[in-house]
Amino acid sequence: MIALYENVWATVVMQQGKQLGRSDWAWNFWWTLPIYPFGQRRTLLRSIVPGEVWVLEQLQGVFYVVTPIRMTVVRLESGGLLVYAPIAPTRECIALMNELVNEYGDVKHIILPTVSGLEHKVFVGPFAQKFKTAQVYVSPSQWSYPVQLPLSWLGLPLGRSQKLPLNCSDSPFASEFDYAILGPISLGVGPFEEVVFFHKRSGTLLVTDSVLSVPETPPEVLQIDPTALLYHAKENAADTIVDTPEMRLKGWKRIALFSFYFRPSALDIIDLGPAWKEARSAGDKASKAYFGLYPFRWKPDWEKSFDLLSAGGRLFVAPILQQLILNRDPKQVLAWADRVMEWPFTRIVGCHLEAPIEAGPKEFRSAFAFLEAQSEFAIPELPQDDFALLREIEAVLLERGITPPPCDRI
Repeated sequence: MIALYENVWATVVMQQGKQLGRSDWAWNFWWTLPIYPFGQRRTLLRSIVPGEVWVLEQLQGVFYVVTPIRMTVVRLESGGLLVYAPIAPTRECIALMNELVNEYGDVKHIILPTVSGLEHKVFVGPFAQKFKTAQVYVSPSQWSYPVQLPLSWLGLPLGRSQKLPLNCSDSPFASEFDYAILGPISLGVGPFEEVVFFHKRSGTLLVTDSVLSVPETPPEVLQIDPTALLYHAKENAADTIVDTPEMRLKGWKRIALFSFYFRPSALDIIDLGPAWKEARSAGDKASKAYFGLYPFRWKPDWEKSFDLLSAGGRLFVAPILQQLILNRDPKQVLAWADRVMEWPFTRIVGCHLEAPIEAGPKEFRSAFAFLEAQSEFAIPELPQDDFALLREIEAVLLERGITPPPCDRI
């Protein structure tokens, strides 16, 4: 980890005409969600629809399995900005936001569109404190464990935080947005819920986790510091990797497989004992990260798994949602997907991986065909061999009565 920070600190970046330093990237409350990159988070600003829609991106992950996390900013026709799914409000992030504020007006609305995504919930309160007049709207079925707490006790600003109205027409931004609530879907401890927003003027659909697309090349925010990409390009603990575009691409493909399957079928995991022995034997050749451990062995044909996953950038539902969440209430999910399909969107902006995704209502609806025994929207399903670990997790949850059983396909 020290080596990583030294690499980041040594990188001189010019952005928006300003030289950025380590203090601009600092996220001092990293301990509330202690995952990589901990207290140092770079932020990128990209325009999606010029003068209308922007995204600000950071990265996050565990064991160097990193993916983008993204918030979306939309210009309001009435003046000001709406922010969907805030990210960590570092000094750099807020400076980039203020550039938009200076040109288009204050942040008026902040949306927390999920109830279960801690990586989204943890940033909303701190972000809202940077924009004192913004109203905060949260997905209606917010919950906390083991005790249900009021919104203000969850870090959201008192007096300007409220639940989204169940009916979009009752919201203060109904003239510019439609939204549809997926859930709540009962999962035992707490429900799953996500709110997708349709920006009418730009034809843009904003989603959190419900659908996504895997880019065939590493996302830009991951390439600012390639440590994670190069770590996963290794074949063993002693493998020395030279930083090349080919090695970055190799690392990205493996990171994508880890992100979705946790233990893809193309991967073998070495037991901790042999992994420690290998790291010690590698000596100075071993990475300094994670004490030199690299407990992975990829099968010769591992890239086929990535090709089936990315499939040319097609839209799909993440395996964890397919196996553990959305199949608990397929009727509700499909009714929601049919409602979203009625909107005339031409692009989708999610909180992770690729954005924007050039896709419309039919492609969106096709992503949920896995819930149907027969569907006019059917697309090739992901390889079931890669779902093995998720099925094992599901079996444990069912045995312990933590989650309800799945429903049959409709």
